[in-house]
Amino acid sequence: MTTGVVKWFDPKKGYGFVDGAGQPDVFVHHTNFKSKGLRTLNQGDTISFEIVQGEKGPRADEVEAVK
Repeated sequence: MTTGVVKWFDPKKGYGFVDGAGQPDVFVHHTNFKSKGLRTLNQGDTISFEIVQGEKGPRADEVEAVK
């Protein structure tokens, strides 16, 4: 698992970007949240995730909030 900090997340659209693991922009989508209880992210939140290669670049999978 990789940790990163949320750059921005739009709860209405359900996606945003996170900095992490030397990747400047990792796409994060609400459908890749590991916990169904996690509904949104806030700028500055620290999250853990797996990086997978998506069609348009790296994306976060298995996203969890870090306490």
